[in-house]
Amino acid sequence: MESWDIASLDVQPRHPQVLHSDKNTRAIAINLPAGELMQEHETHERAYLVVVAGLVEVDQGGEVAEAGPGFLAHFEAAERREIRASEDALVILILAPWPGEGHPSAA
Repeated sequence: MESWDIASLDVQPRHPQVLHSDKNTRAIAINLPAGELMQEHETHERAYLVVVAGLVEVDQGGEVAEAGPGFLAHFEAAERREIRASEDALVILILAPWPGEGHPSAA
């Protein structure tokens, strides 16, 4: 078993921390300071977004959800979204299957 105390991680802004990566999944901790965003993006994999601390807005094609600790969202592969921090936030992004079909490292 691998485990992490997410609340005690020292994740620096603009330096995502890969917590786990194998042939099936990748888990990434991301520190988003207030006002910053993960610009509109998509992944080759299904993505699960978990808000651990702080507050973010998740915008998917104009549908916006305000999300605080405990929020979990699922996105299908290639679904576009933008995540903006309303206040300092720590989020976990889980990608599966890793790497997804079409990902440059899957070749």
